[in-house]
Amino acid sequence: MTSFRNRVNSTLQIRIQKKGEGISFYINIFLSILIFLNTIAIILHSIPSLRASYNQYFIDFEVFSVVIFTVEYLLRVWSIVEQPGFHHPLKGRVKYIFSVWGIIDFLAIFPFYFSLFNTDLGFVRILRVLRMLRLFRLSRYFHALRIISNVMKAKKEELVLSMSFILFLLFIASSLMYFLEHEIQPTVFKSIPDALWWGVNNMTTVGYGDMMPITHIGKVISGIVSILGVAAFALPTGILASGFAEHLETPKSTKCPHCGEIISVAKK
Repeated sequence: MTSFRNRVNSTLQIRIQKKGEGISFYINIFLSILIFLNTIAIILHSIPSLRASYNQYFIDFEVFSVVIFTVEYLLRVWSIVEQPGFHHPLKGRVKYIFSVWGIIDFLAIFPFYFSLFNTDLGFVRILRVLRMLRLFRLSRYFHALRIISNVMKAKKEELVLSMSFILFLLFIASSLMYFLEHEIQPTVFKSIPDALWWGVNNMTTVGYGDMMPITHIGKVISGIVSILGVAAFALPTGILASGFAEHLETPKSTKCPHCGEIISVAKK
């Protein structure tokens, strides 16, 4: 009798869990669409003719979106204690609020409320750019974006090391070019910070042409830096590629349809 009751309870729990996952799926789809529409609205609102004709529609849609995002943010703060690592009723919620995702969620709605109490339109316009942070929330709802996030977390030390090498090369090359070209082109290579713009263009092989060396040694150094720049920027690309390969080779896991336990399935 006890065994039968346990099986019934297990079956009911699985059904409730599946129903909850189904509701969660539709909510995630709704939020993803809303975030996407918000991004489109922000882009269209920058067009003067559309802003003049449909400004009230943009405002109404912004109010509707902020209400939805605010409710979701408050519910997420309230229910975060159910997640591992956030079990404490106070410290867990504070930990989430000041986490990366918590800050992104807050900054996605903060500009709207701040604009209600601030009359500095210039500052408010700058602050509204933070609304684009809503795009980062999509990584919660799409598996592909979560994979990118997981790979970057797993390879963060290697990425920091490669980016440090790129910055080191950039500063050295720009400083060297400043000392080589400043006396001949004082209005072009005015300072080392100005030369950094040349360094970025040269290392990325963009070459806008607004800053270029005219001395022979400067041209030689520029060519060497261009080659080193291509090699340097290939480092993070290779690191991410290896990270994706490792992630795809990781054994996958699934849930047992009977007991709901995680089952590890080795990848063939």
